[in-house]
Amino acid sequence: MGIRIGARWLLHKLDLRVPAGSCAALLGDNGTGKTTLLRACHGEQELTEGALTVDGRVPDERDPAFRAVVSVLFDDSALFDALTPRQHLDALGLDLDPELPDTPAYTLSSGQRRKLLLLGALRREHRVLLLDEPERALDATARRWLADEVVAAKGRGAAVVLTTHDQRLVERVADVVVDLG
Repeated sequence: MGIRIGARWLLHKLDLRVPAGSCAALLGDNGTGKTTLLRACHGEQELTEGALTVDGRVPDERDPAFRAVVSVLFDDSALFDALTPRQHLDALGLDLDPELPDTPAYTLSSGQRRKLLLLGALRREHRVLLLDEPERALDATARRWLADEVVAAKGRGAAVVLTTHDQRLVERVADVVVDLG
């Protein structure tokens, strides 16, 4: 598969398979195509060449059947600032931690906001998990929690693809490492 933006190939002749219960970590400097590949896996970026399947189907984030098996957190995912963490998780049909703060999301720190977004992605039902720099804004304790959650997702049979700049996270969760340069 390949993706070209203008005259520049971000991904060219890439062959990646991520079996159920494993994790592929995408590494590389900013601008090398890590997020672009995740967006292609979610059906938001067209390929220039080749084919891509996710859970046996062509990615299409508009398809309810696809959305039912793929959970995603992009680096630019956002919260509804006026909603509380409980309201966010309730909207996703998740009944989690009773100790969530009862304040609007805009009052949360960047690390708390990121963890709330991660909870939404990690705890909903999925067979495929796509995470774009999930460690961003997390402190050391939350990064260990994140690694444990990814390991648990793999243990439940999820195929995980994540982008990261965190070598410790890679060492803890990755079965395959793809350096996009």
